[in-house]
Amino acid sequence: MTSIALITPSFGPDFELCADLCRSVLDNAPASALHHIIVPRHDLQLFGRLAGPRTVIHCESDFLPRSFVPLPFSKFTVNLKRPFPPVRGWVLQQIVKLSAAAASQEDVVVLVDSDIEFVKPFTAETFFTDSKVRFFHKPGAVDEQLPRHMIWHRGARSLLGLSPSQPPYADYITSMIAWDPRIVRQMLARVSAVSGTHWASAIAGRLHFSEWTLYGVFVDEVLGGEANSFISEDPLCLAHWGTTPLTRETAGRFFAGVKSTDIAAMISAKSRTPLEVKRGAFAAFRAKASATPPRTRMLET
Repeated sequence: MTSIALITPSFGPDFELCADLCRSVLDNAPASALHHIIVPRHDLQLFGRLAGPRTVIHCESDFLPRSFVPLPFSKFTVNLKRPFPPVRGWVLQQIVKLSAAAASQEDVVVLVDSDIEFVKPFTAETFFTDSKVRFFHKPGAVDEQLPRHMIWHRGARSLLGLSPSQPPYADYITSMIAWDPRIVRQMLARVSAVSGTHWASAIAGRLHFSEWTLYGVFVDEVLGGEANSFISEDPLCLAHWGTTPLTRETAGRFFAGVKSTDIAAMISAKSRTPLEVKRGAFAAFRAKASATPPRTRMLET
């Protein structure tokens, strides 16, 4: 039987969003799947309310080298082995994701941020088939029109010791993604070998970094072959990436775009969409979905 776990880094300001995600995981994930929520030490008590038989709350320091020390009264962390530049919060979160995924003994881990909710039941086989983990990959989607993605690609190639290449590149960025923990461990070992230092130190010193891109480039250009044989361009998640808050009306139009293959939806926390609007939109969608006759749902999938 295929084993699956879910990993979510979060923090205090996103607690309510994470609570909604946690509920949706309990409603839709396989009963055997554990949901690992990783938070800063000062948020452990708050997130402890979510702990249960299928929900495990972790301290983020458990997934960081001891040389990583939080700066008092600051958003930054310092790596004592390489104190400058300080580790930015978003880079630290990506290091935590990588470390947690590498520590997993499951067949597949699914990384989901706090602003996602599952809207449909799923199984481990949604992300795993023929001993291969689903690999999100959009060929030729990254060029000069996506300058930040270009920087992420160059950084990934440098960390992996690969020669520069010319765009267009594949896009590996999506709102919810599956990783093979065995591949993550191989990838981080290569980063350590190329850099001559612990992989976390090599990544922490960068101002721009994408964990999705690092994994994607490693699978495509280092492993290739069978490792990327379960390729899909379907993110399985309807996503609102914009920074404009949704209203009840625009949220309704957003959910009208759900595809039959979508098992989740994401309204970015950066959009500052009011919590009551988000919750109302998800509740309306769930009510509509549950009212759909079973035969109709079967024909739509």
